[in-house]
Amino acid sequence: MNKLAKDCLLTINGGSSSIKYALYEINGTLNQLLSGEMEGIGSGDAKLSFIHLESSQSHQVNIPVADHNEASNWLINWLEEETEFIRVKAIGHRIVQGMEHTAPEKITDRLLKELKDISPYDPEHLPVEIKLIEVFRKRYPNIHQVACFDTSFHASMPDLAKLIPIPLKYRDKGVKRYGFHGLSYSYLMEEFERTAGAEKAKGKIIIAHLGSGASLAAVKNGKNLDTSMGFTPASGLTMSTRTGDLDPGVAWYLQKFEKLTPAQFNHLVNHESGLLAISGTTANMQQLLQIQHDDKRAAQAVDFFCYQCIKWIGAFTAVLGGLDSFIFSGGIGEHAPEIRERICSGLQFLGIELDKNKNKNSDAVISTDASKVLVRVIKTNEELMIARSVCTILNYNINP
Repeated sequence: MNKLAKDCLLTINGGSSSIKYALYEINGTLNQLLSGEMEGIGSGDAKLSFIHLESSQSHQVNIPVADHNEASNWLINWLEEETEFIRVKAIGHRIVQGMEHTAPEKITDRLLKELKDISPYDPEHLPVEIKLIEVFRKRYPNIHQVACFDTSFHASMPDLAKLIPIPLKYRDKGVKRYGFHGLSYSYLMEEFERTAGAEKAKGKIIIAHLGSGASLAAVKNGKNLDTSMGFTPASGLTMSTRTGDLDPGVAWYLQKFEKLTPAQFNHLVNHESGLLAISGTTANMQQLLQIQHDDKRAAQAVDFFCYQCIKWIGAFTAVLGGLDSFIFSGGIGEHAPEIRERICSGLQFLGIELDKNKNKNSDAVISTDASKVLVRVIKTNEELMIARSVCTILNYNINP
């Protein structure tokens, strides 16, 4: 056993019933030691899945935790034992809603109070993220914690793209389009510039982060001009269990005539809708693709998702004034060649030509040499983006 203390950085990404995490050794570079996810927190059947990066072996264990408070403490105890001997120097948190914050920040009492004040703007994520911060602060009171905001990437959007056309008294309280998946987009732009070059990274780019949560971003000259998600992560594209954009009259109808409470409506649009609602069976795209030929509702769910993507990409191409590069990422974007092919086949009018073999193999470049638009597949890494941000804020010298 290695008895030398390892200076480590922990990244935390908290969801309503899950905690994703990664542990990095800080040693001139960011050397990832572990990654994993705690799922089913509060269900009575919580599990921890994790991978040791050195061995690439995956493991799963049942964990006796009832809430995020117990889960956080269990995770800390387990990390200290599982990784031999570590010394956590910093903790980086993904914070989904950052309002006007344009860069990562050290977590202070003032920032924590601000996050609590804006919790109503994102009741699906912020309360859990705040609880995780408080648990880690209590356990590690002298360790720096850093908030990395998912909304920061979209701060460069023009005011028109942020505008929600409701009375000024509400807009003055912060009701506007913020955009999300910003940590993913930031990483993808860095990776695209590293692999494709600075010149292409300054072009007209659409990024599709397609996973259980899905969104797109339109980027030009390295700046984000628009994104599909708006005031909350439930807007934009139809997703696994989220509606995407919804006629506000539907909310009025459901609450007045179907007697849904605001809480019930919020649960419906976030957890009972999207691909799950259309198919009636599953929210999982891989499962939908497997059963689509024998299940009309599953086929309709797949068709609708691809149609929505094509429609948004067409709109964003207009915003950009053309399209030079298109990037697929996220669980669906990275691992579903059929979805990529169906989306790109609907965009042939833009000059997109897909190489079917490269697409089938999920190569880095899946467009043909003759394609007018470069089409890439890039695996996103929000955890690494959080770790890099923490190192920048705390002045840890690391190589990229």
